[in-house]
Amino acid sequence: MERLNQIKLSNVHIDLLKTVAIIAAIMVHVAGRWSISGQELNQLTPVAMTSWSVVLIYQSFAVLGVPLFLMVSGLLLLHPEKIKENETLREFFKKRVARIGKPFLFWTGIYFVWVFLVQNRPFSLGVLVQGTLNGAYTQFWYVYVLFGLYILTPLLRVIMTHASQTLIKYFMAIWFISVSILPFIGPMFPYQLNSNVFIMSGYIGYFVLGIYLCSVQVRRRITGALMLLGISLTALATYVLAASGAGEGMYLFQAYLSPTVLFTAVMAFLLLKDKTSAPEQKTNPASRGNKLLELVSANTFGIFFVHVIVLETIQQGYLGFMLNREILNPIIEVPLLTVITLFVSLGIILVLRKIPGLDKVVN
Repeated sequence: MERLNQIKLSNVHIDLLKTVAIIAAIMVHVAGRWSISGQELNQLTPVAMTSWSVVLIYQSFAVLGVPLFLMVSGLLLLHPEKIKENETLREFFKKRVARIGKPFLFWTGIYFVWVFLVQNRPFSLGVLVQGTLNGAYTQFWYVYVLFGLYILTPLLRVIMTHASQTLIKYFMAIWFISVSILPFIGPMFPYQLNSNVFIMSGYIGYFVLGIYLCSVQVRRRITGALMLLGISLTALATYVLAASGAGEGMYLFQAYLSPTVLFTAVMAFLLLKDKTSAPEQKTNPASRGNKLLELVSANTFGIFFVHVIVLETIQQGYLGFMLNREILNPIIEVPLLTVITLFVSLGIILVLRKIPGLDKVVN
């Protein structure tokens, strides 16, 4: 951890990382899944083919949201500056419950209301129980990932504090082989290795990458070019699978643990993590751009919860007006609706936080 101790969190652009992550997370739901068969792909008009191809690129960028969020979480929870000496397990988990437990319960209740009263789904106790245990709505799965990583964080802090750089690299290599190489590349070969050899699974590697990558320095030109390459490879792999008639399987390489997404997420993190030394930032640290980044960053958790309600309200026309890909070409609709959803969601969270007693509950 010697090198990690030398990295100050104040030099890491947390606000930019979190802002890009929430934009990508919103875009995932805006772009959706546009499954298509090989035969249908060949029958698309030039305009439709262009639209579908551009949406593939949007999707290939948007899947970076979850990995970036996980890496930022790992950075903030595993960095030496955030580890308090002699902090007990009870104190650690009490903080975590206060920070994500209360918003989780609040928004779980809101989405049950949304499901039963707005979407008119039949009410049942079973839906309430299962929704609470497994997620009240589509985006809630991510919170359960956080719960699992928080459970492991006290152990990971000890490991990361005493592990050498070589051991950390070894840990990440095993994880990469377990979750990305064997599941995605292995099926391409006629002979398969028993999966029990590499048993590390889940998103724990992204969590550790967040703290490890903060000590890695690569020129921005290189990371920017490699990030674009990764996005292109993800989109190309999706196109090839679609053309081969994979159906829903066409999105294999847009999975959060696919080799191309993992590679692209690492490059994106390296590109965005270091605060710029540009003269304008030195002379005007409180610029409008920085203030907006800080505002969005401070409210990402609330935006993450509420944005699906905002998005579905606009797409389904619950307020009397509608914006979706049936009305507007998705080349324009996806980025436009992403921006609208972001700022409407931000506005809702800012208003709710001004209500006494809701500040720590909604965000």
